[in-house]
Amino acid sequence: MKRTLQGRYETISTVGEKARAFIPYDLPPSPAIVWTPALRERFDSALLALGRLDSVSALLPNVTLFLYTYVRKEAVLSSMIEGTQSSLSDLLLFELDELPGVPVDDVREVSNYVAAMDHGLRRLREGFPLSLRLLREIHAILLAQGRGNGKNPGELRASQNWIGGTRPGNAVYVPPPPQNVAPCMNALELFLHDQPEPTPLLLKAALAHVQFETIHPFLDGNGRLGRLLIALLLCERQALRQPLLYLSLFFKTHRQTYYELLNRVRLEGDWEAWLDFFAEAVTVTAGQAVDAARRLDGMAQEDRGRIQALGRAAGSALRLHHELLAHPIATSQHLAGKTGLTPMTVNKSLAHLSKLGIVRELTGQKRNRVFSYPAYIAILNEGTEPLGNG
Repeated sequence: MKRTLQGRYETISTVGEKARAFIPYDLPPSPAIVWTPALRERFDSALLALGRLDSVSALLPNVTLFLYTYVRKEAVLSSMIEGTQSSLSDLLLFELDELPGVPVDDVREVSNYVAAMDHGLRRLREGFPLSLRLLREIHAILLAQGRGNGKNPGELRASQNWIGGTRPGNAVYVPPPPQNVAPCMNALELFLHDQPEPTPLLLKAALAHVQFETIHPFLDGNGRLGRLLIALLLCERQALRQPLLYLSLFFKTHRQTYYELLNRVRLEGDWEAWLDFFAEAVTVTAGQAVDAARRLDGMAQEDRGRIQALGRAAGSALRLHHELLAHPIATSQHLAGKTGLTPMTVNKSLAHLSKLGIVRELTGQKRNRVFSYPAYIAILNEGTEPLGNG
């Protein structure tokens, strides 16, 4: 449905030229969302997909092992949208302090995302509300080191920013002036807390994401934090017991449509087109997560069966295999520390796992060797190919 402009323009003067900055109206949209039968069906499918995903997380025997690497996949994807070239393997090596050929700035940015996500989820579990204060805390960690650390981490911007173009005059979009950022964010916080009226959770997540990206309240990191906001909302309201829904892969795959729909909301008020896209994103992404979880669990069970056939050597090898499910790239020293096995036993077990084709040594060296669980990583790597130019 086409409405009118979903905000107002204000002429600003910045970096020596004039530009028109957009100040959005507060949520919820007015007039209200038009729920056609097709759009309701989309949202019903999305809610069913969320329920299936939550059920799978409850049924997986080792959901925390899956979660460790799945969260890191999201960090890679979300940062990749912003231009980093770091891979999941890069991040896992970085966390081991093993950095052969790894782009350090890129991987540090991804590592910051993991830390920021962990902080936000931990605060929510402690009962802290999803609020502007919490978003600022998360942002401070997101930009704590590496690129962006000079752009006021944790502080709402006090200067003008813009999206696309080399300057405000030729920008694709100019967000609200600095003096309007705090009032806009305060209104968004009220909306998150069901003021002025209650809003169903999935609809709230869809609307809040657009509003956050429209306000663009920080000098850097807005895209990553805006995508993370969706997962935080679903976890705060316990729609998901574990943070397993991340839309970065869908947004990355359909990034041109994503940006076009955000602009259509601002310029034409076509919230329904955005909601249709968002519901599809949830449905597809939840299905992919369910599929990945089941495939990884099935592969792990199959590999455990092969390891058990080793006989006397199986006990130690199974302990290593369990640790590799959580950390699919690891050094023998790391594995010894985590399992409590002696270095000699670890090396013998790794030799057994290598013969079975379950692990592969990455360095080709005699010392400081690094081992991977390639089949596990291959499943998680699906969709994390570098962005093309199209």
